[in-house]
Amino acid sequence: MAEWFRRKPMTDAVPAGERLPRTLSWPHLLALGVGAIVGTGILTLIGVGADRAGPAVLVSFGIAGAICACAALAYAELATMMPAAGGAYSYAYATLGELIAWVIGWSLILEYSLVVSTVAVGWSGYAAPLLAGIGMPQALMAGPALGGIVNLPAIVIIAVVAGILMLGTQESARLNAALVLVKLVTLALFVAATLPSFDAANLHPFSPYGFAKAMGPDGVERGVMAAAAIIFFAFYGFDAIATAAEEAKRPERDLAIGIVGSMIVCTLVYVAVAAVAVGALPFTRFAASPEPLALILREIGQGWIARIVAVAAVIALPTVLLGFLYGQSRIFLVMARDGFLPIGLARVSARGTPVRITLVTAVLVAILAGFLPIDEIAALANAGTLIAFASVGLCLLVLRRRAPDMPRPFRAPLGWLVGPGAIGGCLYLFASLPEKTLLWSLGWNVVGLAVYLGYGRQRSVLGRG
Repeated sequence: MAEWFRRKPMTDAVPAGERLPRTLSWPHLLALGVGAIVGTGILTLIGVGADRAGPAVLVSFGIAGAICACAALAYAELATMMPAAGGAYSYAYATLGELIAWVIGWSLILEYSLVVSTVAVGWSGYAAPLLAGIGMPQALMAGPALGGIVNLPAIVIIAVVAGILMLGTQESARLNAALVLVKLVTLALFVAATLPSFDAANLHPFSPYGFAKAMGPDGVERGVMAAAAIIFFAFYGFDAIATAAEEAKRPERDLAIGIVGSMIVCTLVYVAVAAVAVGALPFTRFAASPEPLALILREIGQGWIARIVAVAAVIALPTVLLGFLYGQSRIFLVMARDGFLPIGLARVSARGTPVRITLVTAVLVAILAGFLPIDEIAALANAGTLIAFASVGLCLLVLRRRAPDMPRPFRAPLGWLVGPGAIGGCLYLFASLPEKTLLWSLGWNVVGLAVYLGYGRQRSVLGRG
């Protein structure tokens, strides 16, 4: 059992030929975070959240945002202390030991795979009307679970984004920054078009389902916290910035700006969009819609802006794919370096990108997006993320105690509040997830432990060294 607790050095060196080049500055990282965070969550989850909390979905956004802010501050401190590509996995390996690191890595595999696959399927849904217009058969636009053969558009968009990432990190970052601007302008247009229709009467009753999670007569769990547990999906993505630590030009400065800055920008955007949405239309009118923002615009007579929102989603949603596919490939890269995946996957191309691991990652998520019923298991992404975020809060507290004098280029304010806030908040949201999701999460982690005991601990480079 001793191997379960072995820890990597906090300044673990990477051989020169395997190191990723430092090509990203803080604007690139800020755009990476905003691009990964602002996506299908804000475009669709306002409706889901309103269905579970009513107008009090505004409180749900605030709670989810506050918990994510604690996690983001913890990430920022650890990322500047240990600028390693693996994010939460690397922090756990250096702080909590190998077994916990494996569990975190296993959880991040779940998070990133399901997010990329879910967003690709969501993008396919937005693109479907355009593709149907050029004659693509319906059977090629949905997986077997929805009566089709394969969701070809979802596979194609994953292949395109993976190809861009393999061309070069800096080139990908520039394209991502341009598309992020498109998304922010589109959401600003939604706010400007909807604000004149704001009616305070639509906010009453403000919290029709109460605060704590409770099962409704229709079998749906409702309440402010039930909505917050789902809306949490709309906030994460900033953790992808932490996986870029090895490629940041000045990690001691750039990572903190990217992580904290992206959370501030996205929280302001989300609060503004959610406020005008629930104020412009009674929440029962858009709660069940898969495209609530577009529905609200059509209901208030802004159909042409609704079409702009739909087109902008098709153009800009790939930034979410880029952010998470980038992050997952870097986590896999570090796990390959550590021996948990074939070491050959960690090789870096002449252009300074991990082509092999990016290709393997793209194939994995393309299979999920093309053939499996993503909608039924997408909530699992929240479970994996909450586990990882709670671990980062714990790492922060452990290192404050174990290594109080270690240099911290960014020091989270009120660390003894931020750490417990991330841990307690994430665990509370975890408990607020649907019971089916919790059971799936338990099953996933049981499988993960079996894989570690039967394969991972024998393959570990640290154990062989």
